[in-house]
Amino acid sequence: MLSKNQLGFFYMFISVCAFSLMDLIVKWSDDYPVGQVLFFRGFFGIIPLLFLIPKDRYFDFYKTARPMLHFKRCLAGLIALVSIFIALRNLPLATVVSITFAAPIFTTIFSIFLLNEKVGLYRWLAVIVGFIGIIIISEPGFSSLNLYYIYPIIFCLGLSYVAIAIRKLSSTEPVWLISFFFSFSIMILSFFSFYQKWIIPSFIDLFLLSMVGILGGLANLWLSQSYKLSEVSLVTPLKYLALVFAIIFGYFIWDEIPTSKTLIGALLVIFSSFIIFRRELVLKNKISITRNE
Repeated sequence: MLSKNQLGFFYMFISVCAFSLMDLIVKWSDDYPVGQVLFFRGFFGIIPLLFLIPKDRYFDFYKTARPMLHFKRCLAGLIALVSIFIALRNLPLATVVSITFAAPIFTTIFSIFLLNEKVGLYRWLAVIVGFIGIIIISEPGFSSLNLYYIYPIIFCLGLSYVAIAIRKLSSTEPVWLISFFFSFSIMILSFFSFYQKWIIPSFIDLFLLSMVGILGGLANLWLSQSYKLSEVSLVTPLKYLALVFAIIFGYFIWDEIPTSKTLIGALLVIFSSFIIFRRELVLKNKISITRNE
């Protein structure tokens, strides 16, 4: 029988695997319009959530006392999701994943203005180190005017606000309701992209596109379950396995070889986010940033 920490470790591992596979499929799906892929993420992302709705909430599960905060959370999440989809299609997989690790840096900054938190010297130094890492990773793109490097940074900004909003919502709202509103908003947004001339997928493509939603939905639930069961300090470092998977997938599928600048910048970003995470634990003010894709 596994202990709670071991179960949490397992849930974190399969969550990272699911997110990595979802990123892989999104990058592969560049023949399909972004809006069409968003539809599959939203529609099939709702399916896992249906099994979590309590029986006594079947007919009023959508009711909430905080509609505006849900709206802001969904808007930030949609901006982040569209940005990461565009980035995955136009940049090396390892580069995108490396920059996304910077989300805690922006969350730290947002927490000052949105939660009135005090940030000490250690976290400010970590923020500076993280930004240096982003500059090192992105410098080739900025120097050649490759604006696609902006999208993973926009993703980090959106995800950082999402983390703050979820922290506020979690005090009164169940996780499944927060996730439902987000998946539903993704599906609604996708309907405005019909002008992009959606493509009728083959049976295999239909299966793969549907997995974008199922994997995204399950990955977020597994991530939440991991934090619920185990010590955050034990399972959080596993998230950085995503970079290993990105390097492997990128190399064997798209012949992408990470540059030394990408790897050095990634190490600085990971070091920065890890320091921020450790300081949050010391201060007993944990910020768990779920990707919520």
